[in-house]
Amino acid sequence: MSQNFGGESPRAHVQKTHRRPARYLVVIDAGGFAVARLFLETREPIAEFDAATQEVAQLAAGIVPARGADGPEWDRALEGHSAAERRAADVYTLPV
Repeated sequence: MSQNFGGESPRAHVQKTHRRPARYLVVIDAGGFAVARLFLETREPIAEFDAATQEVAQLAAGIVPARGADGPEWDRALEGHSAAERRAADVYTLPV
């Protein structure tokens, strides 16, 4: 009888480090289209997608956004956006 008959036994679970949670959701105009961008607490970008998706509505539900991302803390994170786009952006601080 063959020793490789059947399925392989599951391997032992290895605990891995989880990704840090997103802290900020920024809805900003990008050339005429609304874009949602997720940032870590350090304002490091982690995701960018269409702001018209259902996920954006779910993330922002019940949170009152701050108007404008034109402060110096956003300079590096949003350097590709104009000053007008940054002033008009909605910044949601997500619960952790």
